[in-house]
Amino acid sequence: MTYVSYLEIPIGYLRILSNGSGITEIKFMDFDGPEDPDIHTESAKTQLREYFEGNRTAFQLELLPDGTKFEQQVWKQLLEIPQGSTTSYGSIAKKVGDEKASQAVGRANGKNPIAIVVPCHRVVGSDQKLTGYAGGLKRKEWLLKHEGALLL
Repeated sequence: MTYVSYLEIPIGYLRILSNGSGITEIKFMDFDGPEDPDIHTESAKTQLREYFEGNRTAFQLELLPDGTKFEQQVWKQLLEIPQGSTTSYGSIAKKVGDEKASQAVGRANGKNPIAIVVPCHRVVGSDQKLTGYAGGLKRKEWLLKHEGALLL
């Protein structure tokens, strides 16, 4: 069974999915839809609302994203990036054990199914410029400004 909640945010909507055991997806949307929430989607909704209000910097959610072993390693590294900070694809590649894997890290980053909570928006190019983001570069820029990350 899949459970769903929606949250209106300053940059659109978020669709929050759970499999009944934890959060499987948080995705940007341009609309909302019918809800069938559970405790996980409602907890995520509450915590995300607090984040957008500026009252939360860390999340306490059971996360169950579906991905390859490598993608899981990259997403785990994303969770280590503190709010207000950014890092590069190359830096994450080194942390997962292959400094030449920047492009693979970029692909894994792009497949991250749990926006904001698994903060793929905090990964920028080695020149500190904004690079691709599944939610769109305007949303990425908004999130980084909201978190107080320095943008050059």
